[in-house]
Amino acid sequence: MKQIDAPAVVAPRPDANVTDLLVDRLAESPDLVLFSVPRAGGWDPVTTREFYDQVVALAKGLVAAGIEPGEKIGLVCKTRYEWTLIDFAVWFAGAILVPVYETNSPSQIHWSLSDSGATGMIVETPEHFSRFDEVHPELPAVRNVWQIDLGDLDKLVAQGRDVSDAEIERRRRLAGGDDIATLIYTSGSTGKPKGCVLTHANFVETAANSAIGLRLVLQDERGASTLLFITLAHVFARFIAVLCVHAGVRVGHQPDTKQLLPSLGSFKPTFLLAVPRVFEKVYNSSEQKAEAAGKGRIFRAAAAVAVEHSRARAAGEALPLSNRLKFALFDKLVYRKLRDALGGNVRYAVSGSAPLGAHLGHFFHSLGIEILEGYGLTESTAPATVNRPGESKIGTVGPPLPGVSVRVMDDGEVEIKGVDVFKEYWNNPDATAAAFDDGWFKTGDIGAFDDDGFLTITGRKKEIIVTAAGKNVAPAALEDPIRSNPLIGQVVVVGDQKPFIAALVTLDPEMLPVWLNNNREDAGMSLAEAAENPAVRAEVQRAVDAANQRVSRAESIRKFVILATELTEASGHLTPKLSIKRNIILRDFAPEIESMYQGSPVTEGISIRE
Repeated sequence: MKQIDAPAVVAPRPDANVTDLLVDRLAESPDLVLFSVPRAGGWDPVTTREFYDQVVALAKGLVAAGIEPGEKIGLVCKTRYEWTLIDFAVWFAGAILVPVYETNSPSQIHWSLSDSGATGMIVETPEHFSRFDEVHPELPAVRNVWQIDLGDLDKLVAQGRDVSDAEIERRRRLAGGDDIATLIYTSGSTGKPKGCVLTHANFVETAANSAIGLRLVLQDERGASTLLFITLAHVFARFIAVLCVHAGVRVGHQPDTKQLLPSLGSFKPTFLLAVPRVFEKVYNSSEQKAEAAGKGRIFRAAAAVAVEHSRARAAGEALPLSNRLKFALFDKLVYRKLRDALGGNVRYAVSGSAPLGAHLGHFFHSLGIEILEGYGLTESTAPATVNRPGESKIGTVGPPLPGVSVRVMDDGEVEIKGVDVFKEYWNNPDATAAAFDDGWFKTGDIGAFDDDGFLTITGRKKEIIVTAAGKNVAPAALEDPIRSNPLIGQVVVVGDQKPFIAALVTLDPEMLPVWLNNNREDAGMSLAEAAENPAVRAEVQRAVDAANQRVSRAESIRKFVILATELTEASGHLTPKLSIKRNIILRDFAPEIESMYQGSPVTEGISIRE
């Protein structure tokens, strides 16, 4: 076992709750622009004072509507300013928010609201309301329902005008650090979602220590800012929203990824919060656009030089003059355009949920964008470890944050203890007991520390595949590099108790027509047609071969099947953070899996090493 402790750098505030973060920000900088709200092609500023006043006014409306301290309110809403406004208003009213993913089915909505005992529900759109309304008759405790798009927030504000400031002040002070701040249901990649009880101390202490640990990200001479586009229902984005209030960072929102680049161009953030798939999309779409314009060779040469440049810097080596000249040339031709596409001011990006890959990490680093990979779970209020500006190691998720201890057990499992670790699973003492080892949260992830205390995550303990020959295989080591190919959407490695490793592959429907056109194939072919296309199969084989070069022959993929469909959240095969639901996929595609082990050769491709 190896254990690393990162002592807290901020004195604990056991009586504080999340509302104190906003009250403290108001006292320090009432006129600071804390949010920018999209309006008519531009961004309207919202100062700390304006946000605070809006929070209090909405909290008064909730009180007037009969919401009592300690009651739970569900919220289904895309990433927008009103999400955080509601979040703080609920806290100021003394209540507890239960986030619901906007893609959740009626049955999933029913589970979150019934298991939590919610008495109120806020939905954003008529479509959200329709899904909730299907199960509303089975939720008698939910007595209040509001719809944002119908103007119900304004109606609540009007309803609460007679509620006194003193009553809101009394309510917001009721909760202490050990009291529940929110109930977040796990995304359910295996089994029924469990409700994670996160306390006010989890948010307050983790934010306070993270603000010190990530101070270079949260401070910028132009004013630090970020554009949130991943869902706020997930603790990763929600924690960052709270952290930004604490640190005085300007926040904007853009839930529509098709509008992301225009929004980045106008908002001009200094740092981003994203999952690796976003960076893969930026890189792959840029490469394919260059290919379509007849500049594919230039882009690939520029990428190679960028990676070489970053690797040399990381190793403390000096590049030859010829390489420095190439880098300067490509900076004008390629890198600057990519920086401008992200708004021109991005210096850092915090990435989580899956490994990024060394190639992309080095590529963006040479663009002047340091991607700080981190690691955490819902149960750790998101961050547990993260790389620091100027002290990052590409391919790792960094050292523990201040206030967090991490240990790697003899079997490789990562365990966490500290200010960020949740209190319990709601109404589930058995699951809570099973999740802890003498006060340490058992993450279920496999990892290792290097000599400098930087953690690397290699896979999920429950997802380790054991072949018929007894070889242990971590699927992520193969899936992540294959998925970085622009043509590929998802990869699911299989082979438990089978004679060899195989894989299910899906194609990326956005990139497929671009790739087909660039490779002189029919850009209009369907997914089913593309799955059988020789050129497409050859490209997938190249991606598989490249991944196989990273592992031994016993761990390598011998066969694959390209599915004529997508794996999506809507199909039930991905979680809201786009992680694969492995058990469900194995069940739904059992015939396709079995077909790879019957009546055909066991090897496809040639680049497999012993």
